[in-house]
Amino acid sequence: MESLQERIIAELKVKPVIDPHEEIRKSVDFMKEYARKHSFLNGFVIGISGGQDSTLVGKLAQIAVDELNDENQTDRYQFIAIRLPYGTQFDEKDCQDALDFIQPSKIYTINIKESVDASVRALTEIGVNLSDYAKGNEKARERMKVQYSVAAMHNCVVLGSDQAAESITGFYTKFGDGGADLMPIFRLNKRQGKELLKELDCPVHLYTKVPTADLEDEKPSLPDEVALGITYDHIDDYLEGKEIPEEPRERLEQYYLKSMHKRHMPITVFDDFWK
Repeated sequence: MESLQERIIAELKVKPVIDPHEEIRKSVDFMKEYARKHSFLNGFVIGISGGQDSTLVGKLAQIAVDELNDENQTDRYQFIAIRLPYGTQFDEKDCQDALDFIQPSKIYTINIKESVDASVRALTEIGVNLSDYAKGNEKARERMKVQYSVAAMHNCVVLGSDQAAESITGFYTKFGDGGADLMPIFRLNKRQGKELLKELDCPVHLYTKVPTADLEDEKPSLPDEVALGITYDHIDDYLEGKEIPEEPRERLEQYYLKSMHKRHMPITVFDDFWK
């Protein structure tokens, strides 16, 4: 009988071992093929946070549009990188280093603080007082809203940076950073993403830095591993089919089961949602 671990690995398509060059080509070709099949499409958009995942997706997207332009002898295709700080971002230097590495076709910076704070005030006025955690989700959804607005005005689609270590835990905001048109690094765990960045000659500090969502005002720069109570090494080992200690295994599987709703489109009356 298939174990829960085996079921999760099959669902998230994680390989125990990867060839970084092959996986780079897989992601780039995926985006190029999507562009070829959609005549309206002029390129891709993603928010650049200065973290590992968005840096990787941004670089892969820029490679894809550069190849499309070369192959079609055009300058039609573009990758738009968007900086979306809430006020002043603590690791802004890393964001700028990521942009220098990616060399995007175009860069926009939109500070989301005013719009997020306006939403919080409007809710407070009707007696809905957001917790710091809920406000963090508000930030994530505002960022995605902005990305879709920019994409709409440039005939682009929005890329997501969701990867397997994030997907298994549900460690993202539903309809925030979890809402996108294409997920180019779905199937990779955290350490595999690092392998691709190393292959692409990314500055080392961008993929060895401590991962943090940095969404909560009261817990600035809270490391993901602290928030989750489990290390990425344990998550990655589990996704590669290895045995991990009982406590992190149970915690990880509970995260997966509790976050099932995040990995599904909205449920209709025809869906077997109880399965």
